[in-house]
Parts: sequence; structure tokens; C-alpha cells
Amino acid sequence: MGINIALDGPSGAGKSTIARLTAQRLGFIYVDTGALYRSTALYAIAKGADLDDNKQIADLLSDLKLDLTYINSVQAVLVNGEDVSDKIRTPEVSMAASKVSAIPEVRAFLLDTQRNIAKENDIIMDGRDIGTVVLPDAQVKIFLTASAEERASRRFKELQEKGDASSYEEILADINKRDYNDSHREIAPLKQADDAVLVDSTSMKIDEVVEKIVSLAQKAKSETIKKNDDEAVKKKEHSRTDKSLMETRPITKMHKINPVRQFFYGIVRPFVRFIFKRWFVLSYEGLENVPNDGGNIFASNHRSYGDPVFIALNARVPISYMAKEELFKQNIFFTWLIKFWGAFPVVRGTGDTAVIDTSIEKLESGRNLAIFPEGTRSKTGEVGKGKNGVALIAAVAQTKIIPVGINFEGEKLCRKKRIIVRYGKPIIPSELGVTEASPKNVKKLKKEVMTAIKELVH
Repeated sequence: MGINIALDGPSGAGKSTIARLTAQRLGFIYVDTGALYRSTALYAIAKGADLDDNKQIADLLSDLKLDLTYINSVQAVLVNGEDVSDKIRTPEVSMAASKVSAIPEVRAFLLDTQRNIAKENDIIMDGRDIGTVVLPDAQVKIFLTASAEERASRRFKELQEKGDASSYEEILADINKRDYNDSHREIAPLKQADDAVLVDSTSMKIDEVVEKIVSLAQKAKSETIKKNDDEAVKKKEHSRTDKSLMETRPITKMHKINPVRQFFYGIVRPFVRFIFKRWFVLSYEGLENVPNDGGNIFASNHRSYGDPVFIALNARVPISYMAKEELFKQNIFFTWLIKFWGAFPVVRGTGDTAVIDTSIEKLESGRNLAIFPEGTRSKTGEVGKGKNGVALIAAVAQTKIIPVGINFEGEKLCRKKRIIVRYGKPIIPSELGVTEASPKNVKKLKKEVMTAIKELVH
């Protein structure tokens, strides 16, 4: 859509002159709607129609063809191919135009033409109801007026130069009558739009009026360009934000751990817990939040190499862990051991989607999954921003996340170190409105997870 200037006002206010000069200054197209109505009135007069009979006027429209064109850089109005630009400026035609412009069929006949021009071009359009009816969304709306006496004086001078014998009194009477008709007609009466700028040109020069409108138009154009640029950026960001990173693959939670492995895990877990509780001063809070089934994600802050064990000691189902790739390049026994207990490698900072697939497979198999969103251990215990991995996996798998906070003082673990492990309330993606793995949703879910972890670390 171009920049549209709607210029309304009473007869004789100088709308046509002002509109033409403004269009020249701005390089806009001038659409003289008054000329269209005058041309329709002229056609009706030529056909001998009764101007008080709406049906007679409406019946003539099917044979009427109006065109706006430019002859020697001046806009001309053609009625069925004839240039009537001069003929439509007489008082008789002016009065007739006031009557025909109130006919619904005439207004509908001309409305689409006017709007279509405005959609595709920077235009200035003048008339009686441009800002209120024809172009209600115009970026600039002007209501141009002047006293009746001043308008009559201008029209009298104009007609004298063309050799018209009309008197000043006749013209003033005509203007007053037309003002009344235009403002009291039932359909689209002449009135100032609520958001239009009132310009009283009674004591203003033409170039002053033009300058004021040009200034308003230039400001509107700058604002429109900025608005369009902002909307383009928002649209681009919206598209990027709403585009799903991966298709969701909700886990079924129908698979169970191999009974033999589950039995072995059930024996080893209490034994390890016994040793850890003897070695550390270990306590747990929020055990009611630990699920009894598999297919869940435990998201925890990262304090030490013992964190995976701390998390698992109260989980009844084996847990798999993401572990940095370097750990799998240690001695063979250590590599076998961490794999046996469910660890699988991840290359940090690569965005490897295979890790997401492996994680979903672990969850689907009935295992739980432990992830440390921060990626690296914190020596001070301060929780960092976290990465998107845990939120992305949860969004894709549509499974709940149990936030975990591991607390102890100092940098290293040692015998008799007091350790508190807190399990928070499960975070369920669907309850947050996260039903797809879009960047926006992942960011939202990650924020929820990291906030929960921080609340558990104190």
C-alpha cells in the first residue's frame, strides 16, 4: 500500500488546487474525486435526467465510462472518451454533483475505482468523505476549510477569468446552499474525520497550505517506512521463532527395562547408597517428586563427578547420562564402566542431532535420563545460564523434567562432606503450552528449568 493523503472540505476551499500542487511537490498521483462526481452529474444533465430521481441517474451508470488521464502533464477527466475538464466547473454542474453524490448507486460506482488506485500508489485524493468513507485508513487526513465569504470570493475570481457571468452573490448563495446539502445528506455527509488535521486557509497563502500538508505527508511516509521495516523484522523473527527445530516424538512410556537389568540395578543401588551415606553426610529433600517409572528427565546443576550417582540413588529405574566425549577416551575399564551405567558421549558445542536421537531412544526404552544443562561443573556452586539441550529433548519427547539441586560447600568432595540433594516438582511441557520444539518454546522451557534449579540450590 502506498502513502494515502485524504483531503476533505467544503466546496470552494481550494481542495483541487492544493491537492494538485501537493501531488507535484511529493511526486504523488492526484485523484480528483470531485471531478468524477461532477462528470457523472454533467452526463446526467446531458441525458436530460431528473436529478431528483435516483433511479433515473442509477440507470444511466451502465453506459457511463469515466477515466482520469493526463494531457500535457495536467489531469483531464474523460466522459466516454470526451475531455470535459472545463465543462464540469460551472455552478450548475456543482449543484448537480452535490445531488448525484448522495445517490448510493453513484457512490458505489465510483468507490472501487478510487480505492484500487489508492492501494497501489502514493496518492492525494480530495473530496467530501475521503477520510471518513473512501480511505478511512489513510495515513494523512486533512480537513481543509475557509470562511464561506472567502471561498465565494475565490470562486468568483476564478469564474471571471474564464468569462463566466455569475455574480458574487450568486456564488456565495450557491456555496452556502451546497454546504448545507453536503453536511446534511444521509449518505456520507461532509464532516471532519476524528483523526484529521483541520487546516483553515482563510488567511493562508496557497504555498503555506501546501507546505503544511507536504510536511505531514513526509512525516507519515517516514513513520510508515519505519513501521514496515519493524514489521518485516518482527515477521522474520516470528518465522524463525515459530519454526520447529525438530518434530515432536512423544514417548509412549510403554517399554520397561529388561527384568534382569532391573533386578541387578535393584540390588546394586541400595549397596551404593549405603556406601555413599557412610562416606558423605548425605541427605535428600523432595523425594515425593521422584517418579517411580522411567522415561523422565532429571535436570541438575553440576558440582562434581559424583553428581550422576547422587541423582540416581533415589531413582527406582536406571538412568542414562550425557557425558562429554573425552571421558570415553580414558582407559578401557573406565569406558566400559560408564557405558555399563548408561552414559553415552556428546560432543559439546556441535549441536549434534544424533545426541537428541540417542536421548529419545533411551527415554523410549524405559530408562530415565540425567542432563546437566550448564554443561560444565561449577566450582563455586553458582548456577549458570544453562544450554538448550534439556529443554529441546523434553519438548521433542513431550516428557516431564524433574529439576535437581545438589548442594555442598567448597569446591571438592571429601569424606564427611555435607551434601543435600533436592528434587523439585516435575515440569511438564504441555502444561506450559510447549507442544512443539520451536526456538520460542525451547527458550521458555529452559528458563523454567533453570529457574527451578536455582531455587533448589541455596
